[in-house]
Amino acid sequence: MKAIIGGTGVYEAGHNNIIKKVNTKYGEVELDIINIDGEDIVFVARHGKEHSIPPHLINYRANIMALKELGVTHIYSTAAVGSCNENYAPGDIVVIRDFIDFTKSRPMTFYEGGEEGVKHVDMSDPYCKEMRDKFYSAAKNFNLDIKGDAVYICTEGPRFETASEIKMYKYIGGDVVGMTNVPEVVLANELDINYSCIGIITNWCTGFKGNISFHDIESFVGKNKENITKAFIEIFKKGLE
Repeated sequence: MKAIIGGTGVYEAGHNNIIKKVNTKYGEVELDIINIDGEDIVFVARHGKEHSIPPHLINYRANIMALKELGVTHIYSTAAVGSCNENYAPGDIVVIRDFIDFTKSRPMTFYEGGEEGVKHVDMSDPYCKEMRDKFYSAAKNFNLDIKGDAVYICTEGPRFETASEIKMYKYIGGDVVGMTNVPEVVLANELDINYSCIGIITNWCTGFKGNISFHDIESFVGKNKENITKAFIEIFKKGLE
């Protein structure tokens, strides 16, 4: 089984779906399961369907554990991000290849000692290369212009970053900034689920050009969400190793 974790609105795929509630030791998760040409695809609304859960309060462990318990082997996710790379402008799409973590208070692992034990997970390739490569290929069929790979800076939120913080993130090698991809990517790797994230650039980061507008964020995500979802589904139907 495959899954798509959406940022703002990306889980709306326009198909009839079955709603399934999965109880995990970390909490209950409500999922949409859609059968497309014989392939069951699970959709997770990361912020809730009403976009009511702020990034620092998302139950990342429950979400990923629920997918594991359903037998999910591959996850594509989307993330609305700001850009601190002059080559990546609002409206562009990037493929996340690595991350730098600046979160502060989130549960970061399933392995906290005791019954769970301790596990040190390799982060040399946190975003599955096969899935990244296949998205590049599939994007061409859906008029998605990918600008390149990106290093994702994850901040705690829910506030936006200061201009001085953005200057530091850019200096240490960040390309885009968001609030949701860590610990999601880490937890998927801990459970041996192949994971890939596609960034939708919605705004320039603080201190770059202009102010951040929620209208712009919704506009740019809406512009790309349908075709990105279609590309994910095409890849799932064709198969992944």
